[in-house]
Amino acid sequence: MQTIVIVGGGAGGLELASRLGHQLGKAKNKQAEIILVDKNRSHIWKPLLHEIATGSLDINTDGVNYRAHSSLHHYQFQQGTMIGIDHAKKVINLQALNDEEGKEVLPEREIAYDILVMAVGSVSNDFGTPGVAENCYYLDSHQQAERFHRSMLNHFLRINQQSDQSVLQLAIVGGGATGVELAAELYHVADLLKVYGMPQMSAKRLKISLIEAGPRLLPALPERIATSVRRELQKLGVQILENTRVIGADQEGFETEGGSRVTADLTVWAAGVKAPDFVKSLPLFETNRIGQILVKPTLQSTTDDRVFVIGDCCACQQPDGNWVPPRAQSAHQMADLVRKNIKLQMQNKVLQPYNYKDHGSLVNLSKYSTVGSLMGNLNKGTMFVEGRIARFVYISLYRMHQIAIHGWLRASGVMLAQKIGSSVKPKMKLH
Repeated sequence: MQTIVIVGGGAGGLELASRLGHQLGKAKNKQAEIILVDKNRSHIWKPLLHEIATGSLDINTDGVNYRAHSSLHHYQFQQGTMIGIDHAKKVINLQALNDEEGKEVLPEREIAYDILVMAVGSVSNDFGTPGVAENCYYLDSHQQAERFHRSMLNHFLRINQQSDQSVLQLAIVGGGATGVELAAELYHVADLLKVYGMPQMSAKRLKISLIEAGPRLLPALPERIATSVRRELQKLGVQILENTRVIGADQEGFETEGGSRVTADLTVWAAGVKAPDFVKSLPLFETNRIGQILVKPTLQSTTDDRVFVIGDCCACQQPDGNWVPPRAQSAHQMADLVRKNIKLQMQNKVLQPYNYKDHGSLVNLSKYSTVGSLMGNLNKGTMFVEGRIARFVYISLYRMHQIAIHGWLRASGVMLAQKIGSSVKPKMKLH
């Protein structure tokens, strides 16, 4: 019996573990041992991390516990952080697991594999900008999002107690989807706090600067979407600084290339992505300049056919010369192909190549607006959508992810429970 190890429980990794578990891991007619490795105990869909940061979602109620999920979907879960790989022995090395007080829970471990899937995602790329790592918040994990949330609530509490109508200044570097969605969500929660014991709070006491090094927001999306998003953010009061490159950060804000400063009480870095740093240190893989693992068209690594790569850490070039973008839809499609290719490989059959299909992009600006394009790029008949239709499609993307990891029946139950829960609990997390 073969052992399939999946490192990383993000959108692609968890979907792959769930589906392989049902197809190969059931006790009856078991064909493989499926092991999912992740450093966290719970999963949250990465496009929703900005809502964890603002308190619109709660990881304790909206997240998926890996251990509970694994018991229902026929795979094993191992909590740990991958730190190395021994290609000859076909084992990966996991870092010792410590508790919150630094006490060792589990020692360093080895996990043997016959087939390995790297699905370790991506992290923010600060490009080595001085002061960023020490002074800015990142939104790469739910722990980072929750850390920002606690600081945000403390700042709001301080502003609410001040009678001089001072404002909370917040600066976000990065005009991609995370940056623009976070900006809109912050205005929404600032207004919500009036209901929850902070009567002096409102969106008027929040000043957000959104900084983008390029000529416009959302550079990876069609210009019509960027223009619509820019207009909506300006209505909310967001100061948009385009063609502005940050060269340094400190406790009081950012310094820009032009010599000006952007003052802020809270700073967030949401510009650029790269593969986790440890990937480049692994001796097995070929990587690109941002640490992504180079793969063949079949999503096998260029150095070992028994290792597949999916999601944001995957550098996959398409026949037209373009590289697959790091998006949730890419990870979903990759997970589906690797599931098929693993089964084909186990049967000694020819593997299928990966062809990325762009189904469009959507940007959700909290309760204010949702805009996007559907069915590919503008040269292939893109349909621009906004308002209720766009909001419905945006929510449907998350529902599709829930169905992929839970199955139709359980996903319906989860959706119903979330709907009931949202009607009785506060509209935002307050602790």
